[in-house]
Amino acid sequence: MNSAVIQLVNATKKFKDHVVLDGLDFEIPQGSVVGLLGKNGSGKTTLLKLLLGLLKLDAGTSKVYGEDSWDLSANAKARIGYVPQEIQLYDWMKVRQLLKYTAAFYPAWDSQLVQKLTDEWEVDLEKKAGLLSVGQKQKLAIILALGYQPDLLILDEPVASLDPVARREFLRTILDIAQDESRTILFSTHITSDLERVADRIAVMKEGQIATYGNLDDLKDQIKRLRIVSSSDLPESFVVPGELRSEISGRQALVSVNNSDPQLVEQLQSTWDAQVTVEDLSLEEIFLEMHHVK
Repeated sequence: MNSAVIQLVNATKKFKDHVVLDGLDFEIPQGSVVGLLGKNGSGKTTLLKLLLGLLKLDAGTSKVYGEDSWDLSANAKARIGYVPQEIQLYDWMKVRQLLKYTAAFYPAWDSQLVQKLTDEWEVDLEKKAGLLSVGQKQKLAIILALGYQPDLLILDEPVASLDPVARREFLRTILDIAQDESRTILFSTHITSDLERVADRIAVMKEGQIATYGNLDDLKDQIKRLRIVSSSDLPESFVVPGELRSEISGRQALVSVNNSDPQLVEQLQSTWDAQVTVEDLSLEEIFLEMHHVK
């Protein structure tokens, strides 16, 4: 039995002549916390909306809990919590009314958790949703998504409007949820430091595909920066196997690679009579190197 919660095979989506997803393959096993990274326009939000059945694929398949995303059953939908980039609420309702209204749809609604979060995040229960600040609306949207204890939580830039204290509290909540191995989280954000705290897997989107996907620790072990100092000037044609980006100046080179291992280092030392220093990279640095950003 396949334990994958999310499965996309050859997923393709176009808007007119613009290809947003280009034959994308992606699978998330149950119990994972997956961080989704990508530049603006890389297709992250489109991917999330396809999974939720808010958009339809042009080709390929997208399944959540074994069901076609475009035709999810009521039972499958009830297992999914979603916090979109752009928050839409019933602005005329007070927060207390909105929470009560939403709770009526879900037998598993966790009133204790909701009360805890509204207290900790200082969400005014008597204020109309439309009068909340952008950050408070984002907090409320997160609470509404967490309140019914979904098995799959899909988050699209959920902390963009939160202050540092609220972000830390939110991440602590996500870590608490992640302790339950039956629950799965897909978390899209530009804040790489947040992903390093909560994600066990990282997926990097580039040009409509998943360019890299795997365990966060494995990714950090794989992608390194090599600082090379040769005994003589390096040629302009100097290339390192698995190179992502390089800067060459005389006898020195700074090269990021996608396949760092001791054999590569020994080969460079021997071939170029060089000293080679291997530098660890943060997730943000890895992302920048993959996109050739200095």
